[in-house]
Amino acid sequence: MKYFYIVENKQKERNPEISAFIREYLEMKGKVCLIDHEIENINESEDLMEYRYTDPRKVPENTECVIVIGGDGTLIQAARDLMVRKLPMIGINNGTLGYLAEVDTEGIPYALDCLIEDRYEIENRMMIHGRAYRDGEQIASNFALNDVVLTRGQNMKVNYYNIYVDGELLNKYTADGIIISTPTGSTAYSLSAGGPFVDPKASLFIVTPISPHSIHSRSIVLSSDAKIVIEISSVSDKKAEPCYAYFDGNEVAKLEFGDVMDIHKSMFTTKIIKINRVSFMEILRRKMADR
Repeated sequence: MKYFYIVENKQKERNPEISAFIREYLEMKGKVCLIDHEIENINESEDLMEYRYTDPRKVPENTECVIVIGGDGTLIQAARDLMVRKLPMIGINNGTLGYLAEVDTEGIPYALDCLIEDRYEIENRMMIHGRAYRDGEQIASNFALNDVVLTRGQNMKVNYYNIYVDGELLNKYTADGIIISTPTGSTAYSLSAGGPFVDPKASLFIVTPISPHSIHSRSIVLSSDAKIVIEISSVSDKKAEPCYAYFDGNEVAKLEFGDVMDIHKSMFTTKIIKINRVSFMEILRRKMADR
């Protein structure tokens, strides 16, 4: 690799010394490295989606690798911003050990050498595409690397959800919400709600109810080819309260009784660069030991 692009978490205090060190190190090796915040913004008056950390139009065409400085959350948001560019990404974690941002600050020189010398692997991580409909008309559309979560608002009432898979009713849930997770997201909210650990290289959906009103409600694993539809439903004469759809923690839509969320595997994937010999199982073992 020769051409690199650095993305930072704009919502936290910047770490200019990390970005400066990476660029200086790469340039010393004869490589080219640009930093996102130094690139002039594109005209924001255009009718395009809102980007959390970087506008994909700013990234030069010859870029071969995006270096994301922050934790797993930063990498996830950068992945959503840049998914149309299909660029490999590596995360520099300046916090605790992450599942995605696996390189700590002390390991930066080694990681950069691996990139320069092409000593790495690329994992293609599945993403979700979700679209919300009201009376047959689309009201929202977005993508997620971790999960899509439908959950109640500030009221304390449960909600009612009918879930269909490939046109057939799977189950009716009375619950606080529903999580549709990718394998990458299996270690996030889904896990906290009782979902399983899943190898991130797998390709499947995990459906997990949040605080269901049934002791028999458990997570369900579905093929990534499944077409999932969640209907905001009712029980007897009780209509569902308004709920909210979150894509990787970002509020995307407010849903009402009768609205539906259509979820399927996205045509886009996130390309995660792996240079550490630390396996997913070892990271998992460390995480479980910390609990």
